[in-house]
Amino acid sequence: MKIRIVNQSEHALPNYETALSAGMDLRANLDEPVLLKSLERALIPTGLFIELPEGYEAQIRPRSGLAIKKGISLVNSPGTIDADYRGEIKIIMINLSKDEFIVHNGERIAQMIISQHEKAQWIEVETLNETLRGEGGFGHSGTS
Repeated sequence: MKIRIVNQSEHALPNYETALSAGMDLRANLDEPVLLKSLERALIPTGLFIELPEGYEAQIRPRSGLAIKKGISLVNSPGTIDADYRGEIKIIMINLSKDEFIVHNGERIAQMIISQHEKAQWIEVETLNETLRGEGGFGHSGTS
């Protein structure tokens, strides 16, 4: 699939780090480093603008390495970039650790997955078909 992209950063285009990677790393596009104190969040620009085809979205997800090693995550995870959005991709980062974290220009801060989706059409009914699970939820099936 080919996707139109405008790159206003000084960094290379997002790419797949390994042959079987699902996500492409996104990099911070900063004039100066951003300090994230414990439990603070910041909107980090990437300098990237994309044009997705109809029926596709870009999902923005945390990087597992930043999450486990530094306690850094994304507030709205996964974030969705719709096919009709033309603004800059910006990442809402949060520091969930007790230590300060500095986001540097060019640092890999999130991953982006391109995903196809369907449009749903609602069929309003009075009842739903029965299942074994029924209305059970939120841990109803046990902990093991």
